[in-house]
Amino acid sequence: MDDSEIVELYLARDESAITQTSDKYGGRLRRIAQNIVSDNETSEECENDAYLQTWNLIPPNEPRNYLFAFVGKIVRHIAIDRLRHEGRQKRYALYCELTDEMLECISGEGDVSAETDAKELAAAINSFLAACSEEQRNVFVRRYWFFDTISEICKRYSLPQSRVKTMLFRMREKLKDHLMNGGFNV
Repeated sequence: MDDSEIVELYLARDESAITQTSDKYGGRLRRIAQNIVSDNETSEECENDAYLQTWNLIPPNEPRNYLFAFVGKIVRHIAIDRLRHEGRQKRYALYCELTDEMLECISGEGDVSAETDAKELAAAINSFLAACSEEQRNVFVRRYWFFDTISEICKRYSLPQSRVKTMLFRMREKLKDHLMNGGFNV
């Protein structure tokens, strides 16, 4: 069943939409949560919470062409909130490390102007990633969106660890320059 058909089930308030979403994306959603919270039971809870939130957000949203991204973002936010709440030390350290890496490129200020610039920042990051090679994009997204470890990225793409670390470092530097040239304070 494709995403558009699953969204139609949500719009019709048919509970099989959740089953279809789980069958199609459940493993990937659990993996996102698992990478963040590092606990099977908690990642399953995050996945289930994401289905409930998806149920509540469709309608008014209709993510016909991007259902996985829609639900993936939800499960990611739920897992991060869970991590902050429970303060899991092992993965919390990884989360802090990744946040610190990205703060080198993106300001972490939470003032009102930063909130209004969020869409512009997202567009700038997307344009930066569009200019990168497919391999660079994949590595960057696996690291900073899916929270994959360096070793997991190396295994997935058959790359040496030094190359992945160097690639990520250089991309963060280029992203910083790209954002500064775009008028963002870094």
